[in-house]
Amino acid sequence: MLKSASTSLILLGVLAVIIGIVAIVWPGVTILALVILFAVYAFMDAGLQSVRAFSGREAGPVIGHLLLALVDLVAGVVALVWPGPTAYVLVLVIGIWAFVGGVAEFFAGFQAGETAGIRALFFVAGLISVAFGVLLFARPGVGAETLALLFGLFSLIYGFAQINAGIHVRQIGGRINSLSSELRNARHAV
Repeated sequence: MLKSASTSLILLGVLAVIIGIVAIVWPGVTILALVILFAVYAFMDAGLQSVRAFSGREAGPVIGHLLLALVDLVAGVVALVWPGPTAYVLVLVIGIWAFVGGVAEFFAGFQAGETAGIRALFFVAGLISVAFGVLLFARPGVGAETLALLFGLFSLIYGFAQINAGIHVRQIGGRINSLSSELRNARHAV
């Protein structure tokens, strides 16, 4: 069982490393892939909203869910037809998320009951998130490539961590098998 788990971890790690290399070498392709994933998500949500529209008993939710399905459908088509502006908007949404999250983290640093180190981490993380959000707003084109490069770097780190975990699991499995055979031999000797 551990050999199977270790093989899965190693394969997952290798795949993540390959994706990380592709994201770093070709950030434009990565951005396009993210836009396509967004379009796929929008189409899937349009289908789910359509199903939800007809699963209720009242007419009110039907209209609301159908309108959401229409918005999702339009968003998916726009993403596929105009990937550049879609990437721009996605960068701006991430910038808003980073800015708002950073402000929330900064103010969480004033929360009573936390140690000084934790509070300092909240302040620093909040300031970094706010700065990242402002950077994305100021230079969304550079922000899109930066996001692709950060994604690639994350994938590389994650991939190497999974490979390392898989190797350790495999080593532990070997030790367990060795101990198991020693115990069996000891039982037979008695």
